[in-house]
Amino acid sequence: MKTAIVTDSTAYIPKDIREKLNIHVIPLSVVFGNESYKEEVEITIDDFYEKIRRSKVLPKTTQPSTGMFTELFERLAKDYDAVISIHLSSGISGTYQGAVTAGNMVDSIKVYPFDSEISCMAQGLIAIEAAEMALKGEEPETILRRLEQMRANMRAYFMVDDLSHLQRGGRLSGAQALIGSLLQVKPILHFQNKVIVPFEKVRTRKKAVSRIFELFGEDAKTGRPMKAVIIHGNREEEALKWKEELSALYPHVEFWISYFGPVIATHLGEGAMGLCWIKD
Repeated sequence: MKTAIVTDSTAYIPKDIREKLNIHVIPLSVVFGNESYKEEVEITIDDFYEKIRRSKVLPKTTQPSTGMFTELFERLAKDYDAVISIHLSSGISGTYQGAVTAGNMVDSIKVYPFDSEISCMAQGLIAIEAAEMALKGEEPETILRRLEQMRANMRAYFMVDDLSHLQRGGRLSGAQALIGSLLQVKPILHFQNKVIVPFEKVRTRKKAVSRIFELFGEDAKTGRPMKAVIIHGNREEEALKWKEELSALYPHVEFWISYFGPVIATHLGEGAMGLCWIKD
């Protein structure tokens, strides 16, 4: 069986990897006023920050239409027997549900929607694994079992400079009563039950970084090979420093550097930093 792998643009998988592994991407969009831009297609992350600086207003974000999904699935049906469609957490976006709806509308190909329950390159690692398995001819059910295992063993913690973006966009859940106090600190955030919630309250950015490193170290100290991704919001230099420091401590870990693209950066704001890893 020939299986296609689809993900959405918030996975932020490098173009060369997407092309090498035949990963198909459906874009989400950012909307500045009356102008809508498909991320990773019509707007780059550099373009995004330039627009933010000029307008001083954060855009809105939109998910792909059901029609975009059905069009893609029907096109893939010409060359594939099945599709595994991997998307950002259903707790923060309707994109996954869009894939479910479209999959039920398409008769020409079997669609397996998969909720990554996370986003960014953490989601990207799941899509990459799926694509590598698909290229080896693995059956969809076998691939999905592996993806479920990865999802269960994935850890991700991040911090933002300004929680107001998450609060305004409704992406910060289970903490409304704490917002007042949280705005005075640098909380560490994570995904829990598909939504973003505070993990710990930390007073300073430096302490937040130290705590994230400590959490990572608890899993990395086993010495088993691991993959980890450092994700930044227009803070590449800081991300490189994280990689240098962590690589020296954990040479058995393969570190990647990625970024919060336009859609996710809209909700996290500039200066956000995160660390994700798979604890197999």
